[in-house]
Amino acid sequence: MMAEIQLTDETFDQDVVQSPQPVLVDFWAPWCGPCRMLAPVVEEIAKEYIGKICVAKINTDEHPNAASRYKISAIPTLLFFKGGKVVEQLVGVHSKAEIKKTLDSLIV
Repeated sequence: MMAEIQLTDETFDQDVVQSPQPVLVDFWAPWCGPCRMLAPVVEEIAKEYIGKICVAKINTDEHPNAASRYKISAIPTLLFFKGGKVVEQLVGVHSKAEIKKTLDSLIV
């Protein structure tokens, strides 16, 4: 089973907004150096939180609509969704500990 879901503009609402679980969405692009630095951290978190939090990635070059809908102006950006709404946002590269602290606050 894949720990991370690959999102598209078409699947975003179904996989994120309508998700019964909290969702971490990583907005990224292949040319983005900081995105590549953050990717292994997001991957590790996805494996650690299986069953508790859904972790998803969306390539903003291939799927720009979701990025513009949530006013993503810089990548990487991590959006944390709960109940279909954005409850937290981290822009840039953050430590695993910082990301986990935010995720842990969403798991009740």
